[in-house]
Amino acid sequence: MDLDRAADAFARHLTQVRRLSPSTVRAYRADLRDLADAAGDRALGDIDLEVLRDWLWRATQRGDARSTLARRAAAARSFFSWAKDEELIGLDPALRLVAPKRGRTLPAVASKDGMRDLLDERARIAADGDPVALRDHAILEMLYGTGMRVSELCGTDLDDLDQDRSTARVLGKGSKERVVPYGRPARDAVGAYLTRARPVLAARATTATPAVFLGVRGGRLGVRAVYSLVAEALGPIIGADAVGPHALRHSAATHLLDGGADLRAVQEILGHASLGTTQIYTHVSSERLTATYRLAHPRA
Repeated sequence: MDLDRAADAFARHLTQVRRLSPSTVRAYRADLRDLADAAGDRALGDIDLEVLRDWLWRATQRGDARSTLARRAAAARSFFSWAKDEELIGLDPALRLVAPKRGRTLPAVASKDGMRDLLDERARIAADGDPVALRDHAILEMLYGTGMRVSELCGTDLDDLDQDRSTARVLGKGSKERVVPYGRPARDAVGAYLTRARPVLAARATTATPAVFLGVRGGRLGVRAVYSLVAEALGPIIGADAVGPHALRHSAATHLLDGGADLRAVQEILGHASLGTTQIYTHVSSERLTATYRLAHPRA
């Protein structure tokens, strides 16, 4: 079996057996496609450690980020381990494959005052009753109020919302379901959207959808539209052009910890499989505290 055919089978395994998210499967499949290009006409069993090292070296020369190199090494290790278990190869060439260590980069986080001003302004705009303005206000409140991923927000259906308890049921990575709480501002914004805006948008659709958030044509709202909304709204506050919905997730987590929330509770809210993933936000809080101290204390 050649590498491309094996990679297709591996992608099906990741989707059907390991139940990884579609974005992770796409990323791993793209990495293996790049490996196939680098390996040329070599059969799957002829790929050795030197081929893999040369592949990563070429990516380094291209200027790929360390995080990309680390993901590619992980994709190769996972793929060849699977291939050996499936008896497609005799020896696993990726056992000793090492990628450069990831440098720690702290996520972009909006200030509490900045978020308050942004959401208050969006509430004022939505007060005129424009359906899209009402929807956009509700989206920003939900992303910040729950810390959910953009894919989770776009995948939320009407039955997933419990407005009485102010909770939302979301389907996270690995098809893991969790329930996340949200506060009164998000509940009010979503309530106004569901009552005054969603019926208007739904009337434009040719086919009904159970999605909470709808596009201008009445279908389920896509991830790209949410990216555009957040970039336009949040970019000026954070001071960066390339700002996506994850910045609201970062901000929610950091502000929860700043407010005294337990790290385990934040892990549950965010749906992190590992506590180590959540701990990055303790570093964000620590750095913000240190920066404030240095600015404010006369003996800093």
